[in-house]
Amino acid sequence: MPVDVSAAAAPWCEALLARAAEVLLRGTGHENDELSVAVVDDAEMCELNGRFRGVERSTDVLAFAQGEGEPLSDGEGVSNLGDVVISAETSERQAADGGWTHEAELVRLLLHGFLHLLGYDHEVSESEAQRMKAEEARLAALLKRAGIDCAAESPE
Repeated sequence: MPVDVSAAAAPWCEALLARAAEVLLRGTGHENDELSVAVVDDAEMCELNGRFRGVERSTDVLAFAQGEGEPLSDGEGVSNLGDVVISAETSERQAADGGWTHEAELVRLLLHGFLHLLGYDHEVSESEAQRMKAEEARLAALLKRAGIDCAAESPE
């Protein structure tokens, strides 16, 4: 279960996100797969959002799957699911707006981005949004049982 966490913008959260990512991988049957998580500042997130989505502003989380539709496999049964990138500054603002801890918001964003890597997309249809929401709730409960706080909803 290789998890790579790089949190230059918030190094204090590396262990938390690594632990949460391991729970998510196990909880979805991907315990042998690879996942990368990066926590960046708003400036870097703005650049990534502009380059890859054509939106010239920061966002809270971006997910970059390693393959179109299916994760890339190494031929040994291990897939690289992709990268989840989280903005430290945006997540901190959202946590304050939502009334929960920054840690819980970071975990919520990791969960959200992780589900996008698995092919969930809330923007496709209302039924797909409901399916994603149900899986987010299931995995948030799994995280909670593992002692990891996850914000329950977006402050939007």
